[in-house]
Amino acid sequence: TRLGRFDGQAFTWFMPNLVKDLGWVSEGVTLQTRSGEWWVGTRQGLYRFPPRESLDQLRSARPLAVYTSKDGLGLNPPFRLFEDSLGNVWVAVMSDKPLLLWNRASASFRDLSRSPGFASLDRLPRSFGEDRGGNVWIGFNGELVRYIDGTMTLFGASEGLPPGAITSIYVDHAGRLWLASARGGLIRVDNSESTHPSFIGYTTAEGLSSNSTDGSPDTLIVEDLQGHIYMGTGRGLDRLDPETGHFRHFTSADGLAPGSLKASFRDRNGELWFGTTAGLSRLITGGADYHSVPPPILVSGLQVAGTARFVSPFGESEIVLPDLARDQNQIQIDFVGLSYAAGELLRYQYKLEGADPNWSAPTEQRTVNYARLAPGPYKFLVRAVNSDGVISYNPATVVFRILPPIWARWWFISLVAAGITFLLYLLYRYRVAHLVELERMRTRIASDLHDDIGANLSLIAGLSDVLRQQDRSSDPQIRDRLSVIAAVSRRSVDAMSDIVWAVNPNRDHLSDLTQRMRRFASEVFSARGIRFHFDEPDSARDTRIAAEVRREVFLIFKEGANNIARHSCCTEVEITLQIDRRMIVLKLSDNGKGFDASKMGGGEGMFTMRKRAEKLGGKLTVISSPGIGTTLILNTVLK
Repeated sequence: TRLGRFDGQAFTWFMPNLVKDLGWVSEGVTLQTRSGEWWVGTRQGLYRFPPRESLDQLRSARPLAVYTSKDGLGLNPPFRLFEDSLGNVWVAVMSDKPLLLWNRASASFRDLSRSPGFASLDRLPRSFGEDRGGNVWIGFNGELVRYIDGTMTLFGASEGLPPGAITSIYVDHAGRLWLASARGGLIRVDNSESTHPSFIGYTTAEGLSSNSTDGSPDTLIVEDLQGHIYMGTGRGLDRLDPETGHFRHFTSADGLAPGSLKASFRDRNGELWFGTTAGLSRLITGGADYHSVPPPILVSGLQVAGTARFVSPFGESEIVLPDLARDQNQIQIDFVGLSYAAGELLRYQYKLEGADPNWSAPTEQRTVNYARLAPGPYKFLVRAVNSDGVISYNPATVVFRILPPIWARWWFISLVAAGITFLLYLLYRYRVAHLVELERMRTRIASDLHDDIGANLSLIAGLSDVLRQQDRSSDPQIRDRLSVIAAVSRRSVDAMSDIVWAVNPNRDHLSDLTQRMRRFASEVFSARGIRFHFDEPDSARDTRIAAEVRREVFLIFKEGANNIARHSCCTEVEITLQIDRRMIVLKLSDNGKGFDASKMGGGEGMFTMRKRAEKLGGKLTVISSPGIGTTLILNTVLK
């Protein structure tokens, strides 16, 4: 290991005066202080040389002092050197005293390893830095310490510090503190002088090429004159624009010397130097930045169900596939963006319309695979994003459709729907024909009952009366039997009239029921001098009612009216028929003598009425007390 000085044309290599072996620590141990003194860490100890104009003059300069294990440095060479704003030199040593401070005023070392809180730290300091407030920051493995007037304040994961060893600490022109983490990427420290500073991380999610830093000196982070932050990672050199948050990436393809980055430095002219394990690179900055151009994007490869489809060797911006069978639902698409700018790092965003509602997060991956896609139309879109966040003008597209199985295709569904519609139409026609035939049959039965059987019964009743009146000399038993025949025939005529009325399809409106109930009430109550009031709904004429419901409701009403006329001894009757939410509510109330409803016997008439109500799915209620009359209420469904 040697030291070298570059004069703009060539390197001059040398060993400092009296130094035999520089040791195995090759970075972070050469320091020029503000006073111009040169400090060089070696295997023999730490050499302090007087001020010299150039580094190569150290070959003949006599050291001002050589600090060794007698001064607390231990047997290993120094690991890191750092000068603070007061001219004091901080030294990290791989020994039982890992942190030493050389005080300029006393020109002696002080062991800071005994400071409160240091015992809990990783024993070896990895990096040093100083903020604008004069606070010295020391990086450890996964921890960060702020040193103020002999007091150490520890910051770790609980304070928001990302994981990994802090390999570099840098303060930019704006006073912001930057940290390089071996596993946590680049970290910005805001409000470094406050009690609770905040740690802002930049990782691959924000565009950093790698979350792992490469190298370990405290000069790994550097800033150019335009305020860009440079940091070496395991994949090359990244440049961050703090104002926009955009990264640009440099590799050996852009002229950077190959190998792992180990050191960085900005010289007096603003040029940046980067040392690697295989060479030294100089980046000349300060010129106007190029105009960022949206990167074009092309589809470079396509596979369907494992079979490659033809794609032009130059790539294609739009591909339309023929319809795919249902088992060809695995699609792999390769794509590439084009950029010719130095340090350009392209990332990609894609989405599959028909499956993904939003663009994916930016990624460097250039292949996407969709497996087991459902049948349907799809449109794949992909776009490139450069280091400045500029997106491709037009995304590359792949349009395709996966056909559903035969039984799920539109024409098959249409045929099935047409078949079901035709079948329903046939069923409808059959039902209509059946209902028409039923109407005709009901009309025929009503006509036959009225014209034939009803007429015959009326004839029997009439002939019985005529025979009884003409044959006065006959046996009295014969006249009584003729009277019975006439009475039974008249009752049969009445019953037949009710049946004809119930069967007749022309009487299927609620108004037909109320009309017949009103006529029957007039016949029953008027003959006994009982006044009655009948209240019916206004919509009776427009409300249809099933024949079975109409018949049973009328018979219940008929039985109730007869009971009131025979047993209540009333003078007034109130009859109400209402429709409430497709329910029929029939109420008969009288002002008669009433009775104790709790002792009501199980007469044949009441039993019949309850049975008829249950048959309709309804309920019959009787409310009565001695001296206050009786109320009969029927609730049933209007079908």
